[in-house]
Amino acid sequence: MTTYEESADHGDRIWLVRHGETEWSKNGRHTSTTDLPLTSEGERIAAGLRDRLAEQKFALVLTSPRQRARRTAVLAGFPDAEVDEDLVEWDYGDYEGITTAEIRKTVPGWTIWARPVPNGETPAAVAARLDRVRRRINDVAGDVLVFGHSHALRGLTARWLELDVTEGRHFVLNTATVSVLGWERGSPAIHRWNS
Repeated sequence: MTTYEESADHGDRIWLVRHGETEWSKNGRHTSTTDLPLTSEGERIAAGLRDRLAEQKFALVLTSPRQRARRTAVLAGFPDAEVDEDLVEWDYGDYEGITTAEIRKTVPGWTIWARPVPNGETPAAVAARLDRVRRRINDVAGDVLVFGHSHALRGLTARWLELDVTEGRHFVLNTATVSVLGWERGSPAIHRWNS
């Protein structure tokens, strides 16, 4: 297995792409297990990622199994992206399809990062599966491209930086954006975010 220090010597990076817009992401509704398609605008913007990623060489391309992530991968020029079940979005349980504002009517100050999710995933469970993704990426020599979801990719970033998964709260991530994680003098670092 490649260690952080060895990866730093190779300069390997992780490229993160959040899926394109869906009706629920446009409206701020929490979407994990509901398998929504991209909107027409989401498809247009996801297709625009193709030129931004075309010059890069990737040793591995992974995607969440949800159609919004897989379709973004296809439109961005990576139809053969490998599905990784561990890249699914944080399971919102009873809060699926509900906005944060609606949740806060009954649970003031609620965030996915700091409060329980009834019948959903715990931060520990999310961290465990994202750590499996991180270990898988560490075993690859070369850059890795990952298509996924907002909270899961933010959590993966926190784990990459050796932080608690809940520290993902600091990394806002818009739809159809590209972020790059890598190394700075042997330490995990963010090279580009939400661009």
